[in-house]
Amino acid sequence: MPRTVLLAEDDRAIRHALERALTLEGYRVTAVADGTEALAQAHSGRPDVLVLDVMMPGIDGLQVCRELRAEGDPTPILMLTALVETADRIAGLDAGADDYVVKPFDVEEVFARLRALLRRTDRDETETASPGADPEREPDARYLEAAGLRMDPRARRAWRDGRELELTRTEFELLELLVRNAGIVLDHSTIYDRIWGYDFGPGSKNLAVYVGYLRRKLDQPGAPQPIQTVRGVGYVLRED
Repeated sequence: MPRTVLLAEDDRAIRHALERALTLEGYRVTAVADGTEALAQAHSGRPDVLVLDVMMPGIDGLQVCRELRAEGDPTPILMLTALVETADRIAGLDAGADDYVVKPFDVEEVFARLRALLRRTDRDETETASPGADPEREPDARYLEAAGLRMDPRARRAWRDGRELELTRTEFELLELLVRNAGIVLDHSTIYDRIWGYDFGPGSKNLAVYVGYLRRKLDQPGAPQPIQTVRGVGYVLRED
């Protein structure tokens, strides 16, 4: 069955071009021009993935994202934005978006990010359907622990020194990768491949934005920052 995409973009030329490109790529696309229509379609159609323009009249893409997440809707969301400042990108992540593409974009990049989001969704569903060992019999096997962090991958919950962290899907997966490899320096290419399934190249700031936002959520007065930058290489989770 073809994957379904709900595309919300108020620019007619971009909407029509992206709708055609996605259709030719094999997706079944519902394209709308504003956030109000996007919410209505999301509620009625339950697409596999949403592609939302940030700047739309009336209800914008961020508001659509916030409302769906408040309802508990886990559908992966890719944001399209002409805003390039880090604070603007963080606003999208804070609203619950899983990833973003900056305009003007290469359609192949959109395809790559959609494939990565859908692979992650498939993996989550497989893990939920096959949870593995009985947690009652192996009470500690389900947790990952390092640098004062504790994670439950099955429940997708994380804590720092007992304080629960509110993480988006991508933030959780990035932190899980670092915790599983505590003390090991992971280069940019490895992280891109493991989290997004695609290396967006040396010019991409996608990873830096996510690391920065994750650090803000991990920040604790008087405690060292566990995620450290290894300049020119990547990132590492260290105890101090």
